[in-house]
Amino acid sequence: MPRKTANSHSDSTVLEDEQTVESTQYEDETEDEDDKLFYTEIEELQSGGINMADINKLKHSGICTVRGVQMMTRKSLMRIKGLSEAKVDKIKDAAQKASGFVSATEVSNQRSKVLRISTGSKQFDTLIGGGVQTMSITEVFGEYRTGKTQLAHTLCVQAQLPLSMGGTASKAAYIDTEGTFRPERIRAIAERFGVDCDLALDNILVARAWNSDQQMELISEIAARFAEDKGAFSLLVIDSIISLFRCDYSGRGELADRQQKLNQMLSRLIKVSEEYNVAIFVTNQVSSDPGGGMTFVSDPKKPVGGHVLAHASATRLSLRKGRGEERIVKVYDSPDMPEGEATYAITNGGVTDISF
Repeated sequence: MPRKTANSHSDSTVLEDEQTVESTQYEDETEDEDDKLFYTEIEELQSGGINMADINKLKHSGICTVRGVQMMTRKSLMRIKGLSEAKVDKIKDAAQKASGFVSATEVSNQRSKVLRISTGSKQFDTLIGGGVQTMSITEVFGEYRTGKTQLAHTLCVQAQLPLSMGGTASKAAYIDTEGTFRPERIRAIAERFGVDCDLALDNILVARAWNSDQQMELISEIAARFAEDKGAFSLLVIDSIISLFRCDYSGRGELADRQQKLNQMLSRLIKVSEEYNVAIFVTNQVSSDPGGGMTFVSDPKKPVGGHVLAHASATRLSLRKGRGEERIVKVYDSPDMPEGEATYAITNGGVTDISF
């Protein structure tokens, strides 16, 4: 009897081990399927007859996935050195065959992968549905000292926290157009959440943009980094999105050119957010009423960028000052949440709830 019991125990152990292996294999296969939703490597185009030399030309231009090819127009692809019209047509055909129409169920599965990064304030998070979402652009605008840059810094640390703490356990990228990024603020915010300060800084890539052309180049560069380090990043901050455009294009005579360039940049950002499942968080400026409130203007402090920026941003948030350290956020536009307001405060540890 004891021998039989031992054998039964051994058989049970083997069975459990086999089930564990099968479960692990299933999880790995599921993860691979999930990755394909966002990261179909551009090398897959080889099965469509595209040679590696042309694929490398695409990669050097920041196009590293099949979806990236689908998002580009033929006109844009033809600007890549070494790609003729015939080659571009062949590349587009191969990309289309690799991925075309899918069922709404698959789209639903893809949307289920959307992550939310906490702002650091529970009231703020509740207002916007749990935090700043990936796969979309979130824009905040307001006057100076309303907390736009402080919110950007807080998100950079929050993104590194585990899911249980409102983060995504990933890295962040920061394009600074106004010289407002401050490592010391990251350190203070990291201390609030009990995160190693040096590690928090290591997990944030920062680039300073000096003109609108360089800003566009940096977006392409970070997109290539997202493709290289798959799943490592969940946040891209641009502080601010419009500043350099207002400097490079001045006067009404250049307004059309400015809006066209801005539109191209925002289109690229939308593609990056959906292609790599990252949250695009941009800060924006406001234009003041020159009449000092005496004119009949429905919105004297409206965001800069016009309809181009308004249509590109999925969620638009208005920030304004309250009493003392109080700040107020209002949902200006959102496809998911109704209009509403919430209060928050700016402390040494970043954005947080008001303490009464």
